Amino acid sequence: MSDAFMFDSTTPRFGFPLLFAGQVQKEAHVNEAHSLADAILHCAVMGELASPPSSASEGDCWLVSASPTGAWAGHGGKIAAMQGGNWLYITPRDGMWVLDRSTGQDRRYVGAWQVPTMPTPPTGGATVDIEARSTITALIASLRQAGIYPS
Repeated sequence: MSDAFMFDSTTPRFGFPLLFAGQVQKEAHVNEAHSLADAILHCAVMGELASPPSSASEGDCWLVSASPTGAWAGHGGKIAAMQGGNWLYITPRDGMWVLDRSTGQDRRYVGAWQVPTMPTPPTGGATVDIEARSTITALIASLRQAGIYPS
């Protein structure tokens, strides 16, 4: 017979609240967990701001910049999601990806939000190789289309 599992009050990665036998108001914990899941599953952010937008719609997510102000003060680097008329803050974990709708580019979290920089297309040189240049230019265009580099 295996031992029973013992849990903390939240999940270790994203802090989803856990339920316990005899717990009162379970619906509040379940709703919070569903709101967190709704915000981070296939996350797409509107962009990055230092303070909350003047009007945000339910479900809008934003990346909070490094020096936030207003209601976002103290939440730098997190994802702010408008849920139930309030801001819900999600601390990113290594390996998270979000789509930045303002640029059409994917952002990846590894200690901080990472955005790849676009390579410079080849120019000049003593020997011009048309095939190599067109191949490199096509590669850069494909990476843009894939959302790796901004358009």
